[in-house]
Amino acid sequence: MLVVDTSVWIDYFNGVENTQTDFLHLALENTPILIGDLILAEVLQGFRHDPDFEKVRRTLGKFMQESMVDPALAVQSAKNYRFLRQKGITVRKTIDSLIATFCIESDHQLLHNDSDFDGYEEHLGLRVIHP
Repeated sequence: MLVVDTSVWIDYFNGVENTQTDFLHLALENTPILIGDLILAEVLQGFRHDPDFEKVRRTLGKFMQESMVDPALAVQSAKNYRFLRQKGITVRKTIDSLIATFCIESDHQLLHNDSDFDGYEEHLGLRVIHP
């Protein structure tokens, strides 16, 4: 299953063309995509106008949606974050640690455009799509 990070969805909905949004555009037609609740919240909170919010909410509602965090995953996320800190890698946002850990634990691939995920890929086995 493919999880698309907020960093890619924001670029996609803003019409930014890059390798990640190009990949997403093609993947929308034939790849199962999972929208995690954390990503859904991050994407939707960025829209200022109600019609845009509703349009994107309906669009994302067409994909499989799943809760990303429970207490066990929260603990594992903290362990992963601490492990990376011990290696000198600081993840700037807790939500990125939660998303990465969810993908690792569920064996999902992640499409992103955010360097916070690099340490998870390099040291913890996060499977990342590199278009």
